[in-house]
Amino acid sequence: VGSDLTEREIELLRLMAQGHANKTMASTLFLSVHTVRNRVQSILAKLGAHSKLEAVSIAVREKLIEYPPA
Repeated sequence: VGSDLTEREIELLRLMAQGHANKTMASTLFLSVHTVRNRVQSILAKLGAHSKLEAVSIAVREKLIEYPPA
């Protein structure tokens, strides 16, 4: 699970785990909100998640990201 996530998607997952909104993630990563929305949807699909919270939970369980961040 999640082995096909890109580095950018992992970066977004880390920001999601910290509770950032799409708008904040967009400005942090110098992306448009539209791009962030699309990438989040891609992450959800790749992880088989139905929400950002579930995606973060799966990512932590599968050791794709650390929570809390190191």
